[in-house]
This record gives sequence, C-alpha cells and structure tokens, in this order.
Amino acid sequence: MISARSRERISGKGFFKQGEAVTIALVINDKVEIPLSELVYTASRSSGPGGQHVNTSDTRIQVRWNAKESTALDDSERARVLKMLASRLTEAGDLILASDSHRSQRRNREDVTQRLASLVREALIPPKPRKKTKPTRASREKRLDEKRRKSRAKKDRGKKYDGDD
Repeated sequence: MISARSRERISGKGFFKQGEAVTIALVINDKVEIPLSELVYTASRSSGPGGQHVNTSDTRIQVRWNAKESTALDDSERARVLKMLASRLTEAGDLILASDSHRSQRRNREDVTQRLASLVREALIPPKPRKKTKPTRASREKRLDEKRRKSRAKKDRGKKYDGDD
C-alpha cells in the first residue's frame, strides 16, 4: 500500500492521519476521514514523461473510491457528495481518478490522493442559502419603459390606414 517513508512524508502535509490502531485515513476535513481500506489503487503504464523508462514501469496510478458505500460519510454528506460529483461517478457510485504527471509511482499516488481529498472536500461544502431581494424602483421603471418601447415598435410594424381607398 503506502511505504512508511511515504506515510511520514504525506502525514506531515496533513493528508493522512494515523490513529491509535494501525488504521490510516485520508483526512478530508475536521469531521470526515476516509479509511485507506476504502481506496483501491491500481498501477498501469503511463503515457507521460519518462522516455524509455515509461515503457517498462507502471507509474500511472488510478484510485477508486465508492462514495455510495463509504463508511466515512453520514447520510446527508453522502447525498451531497453524490449530487455534487454525479457527473464523475460510475453507476455503482465509484469515483475514479488517475495521475500520470510524474515519473514515480509514489508521487503520482500522492497527487491522485490529494486530488481526491480536494474534490470530496469541495463537494462537502454546503451551498450558501439564497437571499431573497426585491427589484429596485429604478429597475422596475426601466423594465416597464422597455416594454412600452418594444410594444410601440411592434405596433408600428402593422399596416397603416390612410383613409384613402
């Protein structure tokens, strides 16, 4: 999974949190931590930088996280995440992200994990409630004047009757 050295490096940045037990979690915010057991990492050949090295090593990292089945989210958080990330989720509710921007598997893993955390963090932010406002008097008058002007212009397009046959 993640080496001890990588764990130290990443946890220093605040991405992962190590508890009393050996479990490690991806810290999203103060309330939400995704257990690493829910994240499935797969490595494949990368098309990114690396020259001949790219043809022989699996440096592209893909992470899969099932938002529908996650134990890290309560019902309201799950509903918000499913709604906000709906276009990025599979039918089974999996969020799949990949990274091949670096030459090393470790850096791609850190990159894709950080992107997952920021996506979920943004999805969990509740939308601000809309403040109801009234149109100003000037804007109402402007709208009505515009309606009158357009009405006159359309009325003038009709046939004019002179009274002569």
